[in-house]
Amino acid sequence: MLQRLSVTLVMALLLAGCATETKVIRADHPPVPPTPTEVIPKPPVTAEPLMWQPGYWEWTGSAYVWRPGQYVPAEGHGNLWMPGYWHQGPSGWVWEAPHWTS
Repeated sequence: MLQRLSVTLVMALLLAGCATETKVIRADHPPVPPTPTEVIPKPPVTAEPLMWQPGYWEWTGSAYVWRPGQYVPAEGHGNLWMPGYWHQGPSGWVWEAPHWTS
């Protein structure tokens, strides 16, 4: 009887150690979803030089919307694609949209 009680007590203690505490994480801005893998197709044949603009998550003010990658005219764009990101400004979090830089 005592042995059965000891085994029961040990099992209860082991099971209690398996319980995990639920933690709620809150942020002042929405997390950016993971970027899907894109397969870059061959560029269309045009007289105008094109460059691949990667797909990106666009923040609409209430949710993210995936904008798939596309070929865009090379002229008028910078040479470096900057993905969108959040940064903290003087009055709160600010979303910097994806854009081309020189």
